[in-house]
Amino acid sequence: MGRGDLTNREWSLLEPHLPPSGGRGGQWCDHRTVINGILFRVRTGVPWRDLPERYGSWKTIYERHRRWSADGIWDRILRAVQAAADLAGRVDWSMVGIDSTSCRAHQHAAGARKTKPRVPKKRTTPRNHRPDEGLGRSRGGLTCKIHLAGEGGCRPLALLLTPGQWGDAPQMIEVLDRIWVPRPLGGRPRTRPDHVSGDKAYSSRRNRRYLRRRSIKHTIPEPKDQRAHRRRRGSAGGRPTGFDREHYRRRNEVERTINRLKNSRAVATRYDKRAYVFHGTVTSAAIRLWLRP
Repeated sequence: MGRGDLTNREWSLLEPHLPPSGGRGGQWCDHRTVINGILFRVRTGVPWRDLPERYGSWKTIYERHRRWSADGIWDRILRAVQAAADLAGRVDWSMVGIDSTSCRAHQHAAGARKTKPRVPKKRTTPRNHRPDEGLGRSRGGLTCKIHLAGEGGCRPLALLLTPGQWGDAPQMIEVLDRIWVPRPLGGRPRTRPDHVSGDKAYSSRRNRRYLRRRSIKHTIPEPKDQRAHRRRRGSAGGRPTGFDREHYRRRNEVERTINRLKNSRAVATRYDKRAYVFHGTVTSAAIRLWLRP
């Protein structure tokens, strides 16, 4: 077992949720070897062609990663691993933080074909495909932004990719709507955290109205300009927003989640041309965080 490969404990947690090998098209190569190759590339950021020979053919590893990204298999595995962790009581729903991080796009990430991609051997568009490929110009140049919701244990619950110049506040509702943790013993999936925290970028009437409608407690500071505008309007401006300083101290948890996620170099710097492939890269890095004790 090489450095960074799946341990026996991690493999025992991951193996039950993998798609069965075989079927139409022939037998797949060993899942564990291929996944270790994918995780090696995600962790180091090396080109696919430069993968060590102990993982087998680089093309097999890349095609497995691309197919699972297109079919949404990485997303299903992430939800299954989250469900197993929730069943064991290892998900901290008491505080879920919302935040975003910008990823500098490498020059190899630009220049994707303008034609719409297709799922291999299917006449469908890959899941998480974006016509803009999730790339945009911001102060940092060509960037991609990852919006995520992280639980109290510093692990991501939901992910969303957008171009780098997109704002944070309009993406908050979509990120929260992506929280969907099944319950293997029966019952509706868990979609609502107990408390949500965010910085001033997420302060808007639309976001607060959404959280109140879902009966989710929240701690989001109000910027000075919004506070002054509300006071100028008098009674029409509404009530002052509440702010719990003690709850806001836990905001560092989502920032630590981002730091742990960007320890993977293929996440910190985007090398993938297609948005759905990069989404699979980020999701596979998130799965690894959930497998660790």
